Amino acid sequence: MAPPQGQMRPGRQLAVLGFIFVVLYLLVFFSGASGSLKDRLEPRLGLDLIGGTRVTLEATNSLDGQPPTAENLEEARQIIESRVNAFGVAEAEVVTEGNRNIVISLPGENRDLTDVGSAAELRFRKVLKAADGSGTVAVPPPAATPAPSGSASPTPSGSASPTPSGSAAPKVTTSPSGGQGGMAPASPSASATPTPSASASPSAAAPSPSASEEPVPASIEEQRKAVEQKVGAPAWQAASGLQAQADLTADPSLADKLKPFGTLSPQEVAVLPAQMQFNVPTIGCAQLDKRPPASISDPKQQVVSCEDGASKYLLDQAKVLGTDVSDADAVLDQTNAWVVSLDFTGDGQGKWTGLTREAFNNEGQACDATALGQDGKCRVAVVLDNEIVSSPEIQGVLTGNSQITGNFNQKDASALASQLRYGALPVTFEQQEQQNVTATLGASHLRAGLLAAGIGMLLVIIYAFFYYRLLGSVIFLSLILSALLVFGALVVLGRQIGFTLTLAGIAGMIVSLGVAADSFVIYFERLKDEIREGRSPRSAVPRAWIRARRTIISANAITLLSAVVLYVVSVGTVKGFAFALGLATVLDLVVVFLFRHPIMTMFARTRAFLSPRVSGLGRALPARTQQTQPRNPRAKEA
Repeated sequence: MAPPQGQMRPGRQLAVLGFIFVVLYLLVFFSGASGSLKDRLEPRLGLDLIGGTRVTLEATNSLDGQPPTAENLEEARQIIESRVNAFGVAEAEVVTEGNRNIVISLPGENRDLTDVGSAAELRFRKVLKAADGSGTVAVPPPAATPAPSGSASPTPSGSASPTPSGSAAPKVTTSPSGGQGGMAPASPSASATPTPSASASPSAAAPSPSASEEPVPASIEEQRKAVEQKVGAPAWQAASGLQAQADLTADPSLADKLKPFGTLSPQEVAVLPAQMQFNVPTIGCAQLDKRPPASISDPKQQVVSCEDGASKYLLDQAKVLGTDVSDADAVLDQTNAWVVSLDFTGDGQGKWTGLTREAFNNEGQACDATALGQDGKCRVAVVLDNEIVSSPEIQGVLTGNSQITGNFNQKDASALASQLRYGALPVTFEQQEQQNVTATLGASHLRAGLLAAGIGMLLVIIYAFFYYRLLGSVIFLSLILSALLVFGALVVLGRQIGFTLTLAGIAGMIVSLGVAADSFVIYFERLKDEIREGRSPRSAVPRAWIRARRTIISANAITLLSAVVLYVVSVGTVKGFAFALGLATVLDLVVVFLFRHPIMTMFARTRAFLSPRVSGLGRALPARTQQTQPRNPRAKEA
């Protein structure tokens, strides 16, 4: 049987290790990297090392301002944490504060956390009417003489001619087969001319000058009364009498009456009935888009929303909700445009098919001519929170999974898919403050920790050279290679999956260095045992490796298993510690197999390795010499 070292070709293992280094650092310098050399070599650091952004969100269940339940607040915290820390290693800190606040801390200053606290309440609503959402009115010139009229009340008219966006509306597509379905009875809730829901009697008193300065009460009814006093009785009476979008050409005086509605704040507009929000032309998208969260969340009510800040839509009840979506992914369609692919649940698929049947057949003529698409079919608005993402025209009865189309880029499509995938928040939020936090304390701890780690590593290297001598160089080179592999992996993982290095992660890597040092001791002491048993140093190297290899693999496997379990059951910074420990342990095994054993095989072939003073095997080699000399009686007596 040939000796094990005869089968060993250390050059191959070292070549594989070199290839790994080349690929890794090509990714470091050229994959998703830009800027200077320092920027390319900088890993993604955590909140405790470089500071970051802290955002406080205030939760509210509805417009009445009541705080959410503790269960809903905790559920919202978990969903937000999943959004900002989707890979589990981004080191985001999401905590509750009080009975209505959630505080989010994320590494990096001036981070955009606008969408983190969005409710992501998805609603599919049929577009009933469309109108201009600019909020400006075209008043006829003063020279025009209006036709005499014996009535002072405004004449309701449905002949408004807004500029609908149906001609440019995207199409809804379906992945599996989808086609036209049978007719269904018209929905009574989809009436084209619903009656106004506001019937408050106007007040005869003129609005006081200080009415606009008073805080809006918590009760919605009281808020409406406050808005009525602010705009004045004539304006409120005129708006309440509108049955459709106001036609200012038929009654020029109506423009002046409705002008006060253009001065309302988004909070005040939110409490108005949906019909009034749509019919009053001075209420524009600038006000509607800034309404508080949950302003149009009730799926059983008709609502008003805007698309692209220009078109104002009256929307039907929500027939399909976000809870009917089982999965969402950002994908490229056939035209290389980013879309969000939706998979519906069993019940959700039936609801979606029914909604598309209603829209395709325009059952009950619920959709006004202004709301139809370029092919004369109804459109379905995809409403996320208070905004319309897109309003595609329905081209057929869709019986399969569908897509949300719009002017998406990869980032927007992925963000929307992530929000829909993790689910809507059970409560809505308003951002109260956003501030940058420094890492003064963390930087001080980092300097102290790195100093302690440096001193400890220096002592280990000094002891290794003193005790193992030539073998100490193997320890030194192995630690350097492990450090370079870990550093490169940190940079690449930070760009690819958002891994963030924190103090806890640094602690995990320092612990892994201790595990690596233990593997050296196991290997070298096993080598000495083989020499003491009478084998030559060259033949002892492969035999010691075979026996020590099992122990090294077992020890690293236990460490890796502990890191995996800790990663699964922990959260926050502890999860980062476990990830770093597991990563460094795996890379240490790579160095053990591709560097340590091959380099020891090469050292065993040199003369220096046979010298007790140089190799560090000084005590083992004399013991072997004494075992080979008992045949000489004189030497034995001596």
